[in-house]
Amino acid sequence: MIFRQLFDSVSGTYSYLLASRAGGEALILDPVLEKADRYCKLLQELDLRLVKAVDTHLHADHVTGLGELRDRTQCITIMGEQSKADVVSMRVSDGDRVTIEGLCLEALYTPGHTDDSYSYLMGDRVFTGDTLLIRGTGRTDFQNGSARAQYDSIFNRLLKLPEETMVFPAHDYKGDTVSTIGEEKRYNPRLQVKSIDDYVELMNNLHLPNPKMMDVAVPANMHVGLHQDELAKEGLSLSARDAIASLGRPDILLVDLRESGERAKHGTLAGALHAPYPGICATLQPGGMLREVAAATGRRVVFFCAFGERSAMAVAAAKRAGLVNTAHIEGGIDAWKKAGGPVVMG
Repeated sequence: MIFRQLFDSVSGTYSYLLASRAGGEALILDPVLEKADRYCKLLQELDLRLVKAVDTHLHADHVTGLGELRDRTQCITIMGEQSKADVVSMRVSDGDRVTIEGLCLEALYTPGHTDDSYSYLMGDRVFTGDTLLIRGTGRTDFQNGSARAQYDSIFNRLLKLPEETMVFPAHDYKGDTVSTIGEEKRYNPRLQVKSIDDYVELMNNLHLPNPKMMDVAVPANMHVGLHQDELAKEGLSLSARDAIASLGRPDILLVDLRESGERAKHGTLAGALHAPYPGICATLQPGGMLREVAAATGRRVVFFCAFGERSAMAVAAAKRAGLVNTAHIEGGIDAWKKAGGPVVMG
């Protein structure tokens, strides 16, 4: 496994690059905007292809690199379903799995620092975001934070993991890089409380100043979505209502770019072909499945995903590959459902 812990000294943020080789699919956790060049250089040096970029929560102390990395690499952006960010490609809930070739992270909903905080468990290690820090815990006094929720997340979720589980947080300000669940149980001063009420009192009396970047970072991080209106202007978008009206038309081929877990959880559209987004470029090349089907049938390929991000990127990829008779469903299956469109479950 390729594992890199990367540090931004300005905000004290750790980002993590993960891959398992073979086809070179990679994932990054909690990227920082100003470090995008560094990440891309490292990906190039290690001959990796960034497939997914994940934020553990809506950050207040730095501007996320999600949008920039998506624009540079066409990767899938991921956050928890509670996030106030305008659009990300994929939203996860507790127990969902985030996978790339050879690696799997389990999403653990661990609110408290913010109401959209997630940790990610991968085998012998857990990425705790700002929920559990090394010899500390994330503050709980803004962004719908809750000391009670955080106590529950830490004591009833994270500290129940095996003691040897390595802890990799999203921040550190003292130079520590890794800990273990066992160490934090024994030596983290904030975890030596006798009750939830003691913890709430402790957290409510920290009197910390707001993060320096908060007024800039939070609004910026809420608006990382890909602007889909450009495709609409070019006639390459179908509104959810227009897409519903075209269901079953013989001249249209619906292509579902979501992953199998999303399809099982949120349903599918009747007659849609399944072509997961990470492999889209290969299927659009000469000899690729989608290109061949489009050529053989003359049907217009209409992509859709969860919220319209992946499908918008797929239309752009099709354009680059010379396949012009494509479009996407604006707002994805989320908009389709809201407009009353039929969905096949199971």
